[in-house]
Order: sequence, then C-alpha cells, then structure tokens
Amino acid sequence: MSKKKKSPTNSGLIKKAIFPLTENQAIALDSESHMILSGSAGTGKTFLALNKALQGLEDKIFERVIIIRSAVATRDIGFLKGNEAEKCAVYELPYKQIVCELFGRGDAYEIMKAHKVLEFASTSYIRGITLDKTCVVLDEAQNLTLHELDTVITRLGPGSRFILCGDYTQADLHKNGLKQFLNILLRMKSKIDYINFTSLDIVRDEFVKDYIMTKERLDDEKSSYK
Repeated sequence: MSKKKKSPTNSGLIKKAIFPLTENQAIALDSESHMILSGSAGTGKTFLALNKALQGLEDKIFERVIIIRSAVATRDIGFLKGNEAEKCAVYELPYKQIVCELFGRGDAYEIMKAHKVLEFASTSYIRGITLDKTCVVLDEAQNLTLHELDTVITRLGPGSRFILCGDYTQADLHKNGLKQFLNILLRMKSKIDYINFTSLDIVRDEFVKDYIMTKERLDDEKSSYK
C-alpha cells in the first residue's frame, strides 16, 4: 500500500508541482538566490515568487514565508476600521487566491497562517524585527519609497532569502524608490538573480496580452517624441 506523503510544513498541505510556461519563468523556478522579478504586468511574477517561497518551505530551506507590501494608495492604513489584521485583509486577497491555487484547496491560506508558516505584513508593521530563516516576498515594490525598501531588506537575518516583485513603470506613487533601490542591488557583490519579464512572458488571456502590449508600444512611441 502506498503511503500518503507527509506535509513538510506540518500543515497537512502538499503543494502542486508548477511547470514554466516561458523561458523567464523557468529561470525564476530554477533560481536558488535572492531574486528580482521585474517587468510587464500579467507575467506571473507574484505567482512565481510565492511558489518559490512555499517550495523552500516544503524543502525546509525556510521556517516561514512572509509577504510584505505597502498599503497603497493610502501609504498608511490608520483610517481603516479594525485591528492590523482587519486592515490588511483587503490587501491579502491576491495572495490568498494564489496559495489556494497552489495547494488545490480554498482554505490553504488560512491553514498556513494558523500554523504560523505564512504571514502577511504591511511595511508599516515590520520596523524593529529580524527575519531569520524566512523567505521574504516583497510585492508591488514599485509602490514603496526608498526608505520603505531599505527598511524591508535590512530586516533579513541568517538563512533568509529576498524575492522582490515590481515594475517602477507601473507605480501608483509618482515618487517611488524602486529604480534607485534596484540601482543599489545590481551593484552589490551578493548573488542576486535579476529577471526582467517582457510582453512575451504574459500568461493571461490573449485580450489582456494584446492590451498590455499595445499600451507598452504607445508608451514607447510617446517617449520617443520627448
């Protein structure tokens, strides 16, 4: 009789195997370093980042995964009613959907949070902590100031890995710090895999792909006349 595989995360969940749809996705899935996933919308950057982080959790490379993003467009979430968890809940929806898809069940996100192997935090709540043996997924990084980006990356402790997702051309804030932050990262001696996704990597519906490619082409034409 075959034995049921035991969940390495003690959560009773087993993650589905994910296969790349494009060459850049394959590079991301094979990376064993800190990563920067940048470029076009619709290319699966956040999905790939969470898959990689949760795979590291299953392989016992990390003890937990933490998803960090800003509270755009408010910059601070103080005026929303409720405690920290209630205020952040609206921003967790995309990650909940991805985690549930990766594990094939609708309560996967809540189960992993209950077992304290998956956390979500706004940049407003991470000052003063150290993240050991943690995979940090920093999403929507184009909406962060340089000070916020600096705060996040300096939280990393021993055995941790950093995966950044973002594209400064999509910024909701006019004064974002991503471009300057990437300028620093790409000059560091530490190993960082930089993967720039293009319109060729878009994996959403063909209508969405057509829209994004047309928008990028018009933006390029507009830039050429400046």
